[in-house]
Amino acid sequence: MTALTRTRWSITARLTLLATGIVLFIECLIYLITAHMRENDTRHDLMWAMEHSSISVPPACTWLVVERDGVVTGTPGLPAGFPLSESLRHAGAPRFEQIELDGQSYRVLTQRRGDEAVQVVLDERFHLLERQNLLFAFSVALLLSALTVVVVVPAGSRFLFNQAIKPLNEALARQQRFVADASHELRAPLTQLHTRAQLLARKVDRMKCPEALAEEMRRLVNGTRQLGDVVDDILRSAISAEQPRSALVDLAELANEVVAAEDARASETGLVLEVRQAPGQFLVPGEASALRRVVIALVDNAIGHTPADGTVVVTLETPTQTTVRLSVRDNGIGFDQADERSLFERFSCGTAGQGQRFGIGLSLVREIVEAHHGTVSAEGRPGVGAVFTVDLPAATPAITWPSTAPVSVTPRARSTGVHIARR
Repeated sequence: MTALTRTRWSITARLTLLATGIVLFIECLIYLITAHMRENDTRHDLMWAMEHSSISVPPACTWLVVERDGVVTGTPGLPAGFPLSESLRHAGAPRFEQIELDGQSYRVLTQRRGDEAVQVVLDERFHLLERQNLLFAFSVALLLSALTVVVVVPAGSRFLFNQAIKPLNEALARQQRFVADASHELRAPLTQLHTRAQLLARKVDRMKCPEALAEEMRRLVNGTRQLGDVVDDILRSAISAEQPRSALVDLAELANEVVAAEDARASETGLVLEVRQAPGQFLVPGEASALRRVVIALVDNAIGHTPADGTVVVTLETPTQTTVRLSVRDNGIGFDQADERSLFERFSCGTAGQGQRFGIGLSLVREIVEAHHGTVSAEGRPGVGAVFTVDLPAATPAITWPSTAPVSVTPRARSTGVHIARR
């Protein structure tokens, strides 16, 4: 059962309960009003019989008993058990009673009328039958209303739902086609760019150019390959709803690649980028290109919020045998801890960072990490810096090592470039 089907059934069930409750409330109200009116009618009938009827000609289903000077006379056919001698003996003001005899219900009015005591007995069987018929009609109405809601609401809601989301489906379909077409068209030039970068890298190696130039060419090859992976991910997600296949990903390798790729950018601003990893393995199950975007977004965020001559440290640890932790710490402008939750909301971006910020990077980080069954958190203080921590399930029980002193991050005013340290 799809989520949409479950939602429809949930709405139908709620509407059915609501409609049934409303009908039941109305029926109860009608029944109470009817019962009150029937009680008033019964009392009125007894009073009328008391004042206008005689023993020989009583109303239908009614018997009269008259006691005068100790002599009691009554309508022929008076039910056994009547008259009520005690009530008749002490007759005075009108006295109404409900009597059950031999499974039959009777209403009795006893009153003194002049120099005689009169008792009127009314058989309520027809009143009770009328009440039972009313309850039966209410039950049928309640059942029919519930069935009507169950049958009509799903059909109506399905029609209205389809009509309401039709424009949205069309817009999503157009968007999906655009993303698929754009991604497909980008693959060819990116493949050509990646191929040319590889050819240039090979020529540089054969020409024995300076190592710095060769290293930059290798980074260019890696960058074009990673960009192609991103486009392939977008194309795959646009044409298929299947989840990407999981593989073993080395977070340490990704961190080193990302930090190395940011070397030129760090050198321009005088930042120090470091990768510090404890001994051990840092393998996690997941999609390499997606996890690479996590590291890229966190490092980019740290660089964008760290002033010149600052320090950004990427640390890899295994706090438990089942967890791999990657943290990105900076000594930049920091943030108010009360704003942690909003940091990971889509399109939420501050105004203190360098460059144009769109408020998407950290939101994507949270979505990717949660899709990999991990967690992401942030800690910071204004003017002190921030640390973003990602915990992911380890692919195999990670090798833990004795705890060491915590990483101390201090700015290096005269040192730039990439530093890879092992603790």
